[in-house]
Amino acid sequence: MAGMNARTAQTVLITGATQGLGRGIALDLAARGRTVLLHGRDPDRLGATAEEVRARAPHTEVRTYLADLGDLDQVRAMADRLRATETRLDALVNNAVAGGGAEPLRRERSAQGYELRFAVNHLAPYVLTRALLPLLTASAPARVVNVASIGQERIDFDDVMLEEGYEGLRAYCRSKLAMIMTSFELAAELDGTGVTVNTLHPAHLMDTRGVREYGLTPVVAIEEGVRPTVRLVTDPDLARTTGRYFDRFTDARAHEQAYDAEARRRLMELTDRLVGVGASA
Repeated sequence: MAGMNARTAQTVLITGATQGLGRGIALDLAARGRTVLLHGRDPDRLGATAEEVRARAPHTEVRTYLADLGDLDQVRAMADRLRATETRLDALVNNAVAGGGAEPLRRERSAQGYELRFAVNHLAPYVLTRALLPLLTASAPARVVNVASIGQERIDFDDVMLEEGYEGLRAYCRSKLAMIMTSFELAAELDGTGVTVNTLHPAHLMDTRGVREYGLTPVVAIEEGVRPTVRLVTDPDLARTTGRYFDRFTDARAHEQAYDAEARRRLMELTDRLVGVGASA
């Protein structure tokens, strides 16, 4: 019974939990008895998802957190609310995503003036993870799971945010490589703290709104991406695994730039500068 109590006490935050993969992860973890913290940017969808999770898993605790990840001030405010409300955080799943977009040639900007995909897919999860580290380390062993993609494109440090030759899928692929690179850096930084950081490509062309909006044809159901993502959250055999990129269930190799120490250093310096000063780019 003590083991069961320890298991059910685990608390997991899922960003982008109101649809697609995030919703699927939340429903799966709730069914396993985890306390699920749902993030979304639309209050109506967030409330509806919370009710759905409660209906599917009536004995599971569900709490909601509202923020637009395109605004780093809202990300920080959400982190403040989490630290004030939650007594523990066993896992953070950075799942929320801005895809290629329905108008892929239209370059959008975040509230701070950054290219939107770079902001939502890279800067926001980095800021959130950093802000929640006190809670994660206090709850250790704890896990950070960053949902990336097999779609990765080399970062050009002379034009990180694609001011020239912009295209939404290219921006998405760059932002996902940035997420992977900072995942590796954070894993090394946190080694020995009991907090692991891993990243994965969950599945190829899942049946999500983002895939359809860009004009691609979905190939697999969302459940195909839920299983490998939840595994990184729950599998006891992965308790000490950190700093890895998985292609679904396979420990794989990411884009070559992810293993370039100088490129990672430059990206971390840039990222820390951007999130620290909030200047436009």
